[in-house]
Amino acid sequence: MLRRSLAAVILAFACAVPMLGAVPSPAPKATGAPASAAAPSAARNDYANTAFTAPLGVGLRAFYARDFLAARKGFEDALAVIPDNTLAMSFLNATAAHTPGQLDELLNAEEDAIAKNPKSAIAHVRLGFSYMFASLTGRDRNVDAREELNLAVQIDPASQAAHTGLGIMREADRSANRAKTEFLAALNTDPQNVLAREYLARIYQIDLKDPHRALTTIIDVPNMVPDYADIYFHLASLMHDLAQYDAAISYATRGLQSDVGHVGEAGQHGYTLLARIYLDEKKPDDARRVLKASITAGTDTAYASTLLKKIDDGAYGKLSPATPSPGPSGSPTPAPKKKKK
Repeated sequence: MLRRSLAAVILAFACAVPMLGAVPSPAPKATGAPASAAAPSAARNDYANTAFTAPLGVGLRAFYARDFLAARKGFEDALAVIPDNTLAMSFLNATAAHTPGQLDELLNAEEDAIAKNPKSAIAHVRLGFSYMFASLTGRDRNVDAREELNLAVQIDPASQAAHTGLGIMREADRSANRAKTEFLAALNTDPQNVLAREYLARIYQIDLKDPHRALTTIIDVPNMVPDYADIYFHLASLMHDLAQYDAAISYATRGLQSDVGHVGEAGQHGYTLLARIYLDEKKPDDARRVLKASITAGTDTAYASTLLKKIDDGAYGKLSPATPSPGPSGSPTPAPKKKKK
């Protein structure tokens, strides 16, 4: 199952590792928006606009490679085209949070924008999202965030960005039903809202125990945002729940390939998710291999070490003989470190 955390896809801190080799991922079929979020005619689709998706892709690739300066420029360029896209907005804040002083600069600029244009729903939403991220970095600005998002809804009741932000806060409060209502309101205006879809899928998977519905909610997100590493992790988790192990391995592998700097959930927890999948497939040798890769990469080390000890103690059956070594599976391992001259 997925780990719960506000924007955990974005705010995990870890050490970078070399680029992983290519492994094919399953080709998801495109579906419409969730049935309960009926799209109006001429439905909004930010991801059909290449002027937006090109800089967004640049920002995502740079972010997952830990090039936060280039990432910030990419997200700022994307938001210059579509100012209220919640995925770009969240990543802009996450990038700022990774760079000392930049989140404060962003907050100051957005507070100035409110003073100049207090009737702008987008300005209130942008500030509300930044307050949410400020809370994640140790400053309790949740009351301020909720106030800004509610003000945005008062100004524009159909603001998909404001409803998405309120839904994230409701989900963090473990109020799944109210969070679901907010995400569906966002999707009614913006059926392709990736962040709303992602959080709604978490509710279907974790709270409502309905992985099939969760899968239909996000299955086509990689088609819209192929550089969004953590969506592959979430799809892998869903495929794991559905016992579709080959697809789960491919999605988890694609997430590790995309999150080369181990910044988000895909990079932080992808190896241990692969290990659990292999253990369910009765393949302790493969599980052991990816757990060692996790420890080498410095990701999820406590959990990886615990699982590895259980495997070595025989909790999951006998391991293959040391020679010949087991053949490689489709999941990646870290590239060997170069020797110093």
